[in-house]
Amino acid sequence: MHTITMSIALLFSFLFFFLYPSPSTADNFFHFCHDSGNYTANSIYATNLNQIFSSLPTNASLSSGFAKSSVGSGLNQVSALALCRGDTNSSSCRSCLDVATQDATQLCPGTKSVTIYYDLCFLSYSSNQTFLSSTENSDQVTGVNSDSVSNATLFDESVTYIMNKTADSAAYNSSDKLKYSTALAGFADSKKKINAIYGLEQCTPDLTKDQCRQCLGALVQKLRQSSGGKQGARILGLRCNLRYEVYTFYDGEPKVLISPPPTENAPAPAPMASRPETPASLREVLAIAIPIVAALSVISLICICFWRKRRSSRNIALPYGTHGEEIENVESLLLDLSTLRAATDDFAEVNKLGEGGFGAVYKGMLPDGQEIAVKRLSKSSGQGVGELKNELMLVAKLQHKNLVRLLGVCLEAQEKLLVYEFVPNRSLDTILFDDDRRHELDWGKRYKIINGVARGLLYLHEDSQVKIVHRDLKASNILLDADMSPKISDFGLARFFGGDQTQGITSRVVGTFGYMAPEYAMLGHISTKSDVFSFGVLVLEILTGRRNSGYFDSEQAGDLLSFTWEHWTSGTITEGRRRIPLGQFLQL
Repeated sequence: MHTITMSIALLFSFLFFFLYPSPSTADNFFHFCHDSGNYTANSIYATNLNQIFSSLPTNASLSSGFAKSSVGSGLNQVSALALCRGDTNSSSCRSCLDVATQDATQLCPGTKSVTIYYDLCFLSYSSNQTFLSSTENSDQVTGVNSDSVSNATLFDESVTYIMNKTADSAAYNSSDKLKYSTALAGFADSKKKINAIYGLEQCTPDLTKDQCRQCLGALVQKLRQSSGGKQGARILGLRCNLRYEVYTFYDGEPKVLISPPPTENAPAPAPMASRPETPASLREVLAIAIPIVAALSVISLICICFWRKRRSSRNIALPYGTHGEEIENVESLLLDLSTLRAATDDFAEVNKLGEGGFGAVYKGMLPDGQEIAVKRLSKSSGQGVGELKNELMLVAKLQHKNLVRLLGVCLEAQEKLLVYEFVPNRSLDTILFDDDRRHELDWGKRYKIINGVARGLLYLHEDSQVKIVHRDLKASNILLDADMSPKISDFGLARFFGGDQTQGITSRVVGTFGYMAPEYAMLGHISTKSDVFSFGVLVLEILTGRRNSGYFDSEQAGDLLSFTWEHWTSGTITEGRRRIPLGQFLQL
């Protein structure tokens, strides 16, 4: 049995990484197919383009995320440049650009000039011979968050102030190999409450410092005209780009800490064409003053977070995506018990969505109409304060469409409550294993669920701020939204690895038997492969519509894995009719 399950684990691992090779396979943010001429598949231009594609991703990953190249001459010359976001590592950079080289020719077949943007990188190539020498920030695309703030004028002024400070840092204080900076700033709203704004700005390293600052300055001005009181926005271009959000979206610590800006209505600073030399005496003063101001700013933010014990229901969504240091203080995420009691009609039975080992989940509605799901941990639950804090710290940092969104927590009157976004179709198992509802999941929806879970796992393993192993991936922990898109939930047992750590050993094995990888269940060896094994079991359940622990009419097999392996080794994987009708085995 051990040999069988280990073999299946290897099979699932191969299938997982073959079908979903990279976290960068997410949809591109935007692309341009320029009307500047075409080429054929066997032309010299196509050969030159393939030559660039074969080396550009590697060169960029080995050169701080930036590379440019030109091959050929005359009408067959191909020029290309690539840039990865400053917080990506070499592996993520190359992975993103590998996908870009594939997508570009598929999205714009036979087109000589293409630009394609992703969250972590962009790629652009052209037959224009002046393409690489130009400093024009062309092919600009703007994306704006749909959520608005309450005081748009004050917020926009603060964003302009913060982004100009970040532009200064990216142009003049960053490494010439990166020309990249991130910022964390305090924003004082009309009620003098301090909220966070996160910023990121970057130029291609081949620009001079003044060229970079002028490029970013133009984007800051454009941002002020287009963002209009929105909680987040980004502008991408070939030579520089910027982005701001009210949650952290980049990896690592911010390069710049910015105090709350002045609240007076002041005009936006104009783009800087040049930067005058700072006198030596002034530089000495600044060298002493800047660290002191930065330290005082950090202390102020910590004090504000410590004393801010409660949040009103209007601000219930603010905890999601806040900065890691704030998340470690559970009090900064606290919600009122009275608000949650009213939202769930005092946890009425009619509002109960389900019940698991740690407690029940209730549907609720806040006074502003926002639907929520409240996870009420039972007093006898094995998930204590430690697991609760673990789930809070992990989930509040995660930002992915295939992960459930945490909104807050309540710790009052011996209650332990977690508040999530409401997902209308509940958990996958309530449909997949229900004789009356399983027909709602046709092959297209099942593939969509498998694909979404895979993307969510890849984010946890590769793209989140810390490498996270879920440890309890199963059908009941996959929630389905209105479009049947999956969201991974329940991070109470999750384990995260720091730095370059990829595996570990635990003396406490937790999770659900039947989904655990053998090396984890028997030896306590934990790694991302543990989740891959669980994913494989889940895929079999989704394909067959049968529980792994269900009854199987077989002399040797007692579970779904063994039953599948039995038919695989005998060559009858699609000929189950000899023992059980195929239509009955694949319960659709």
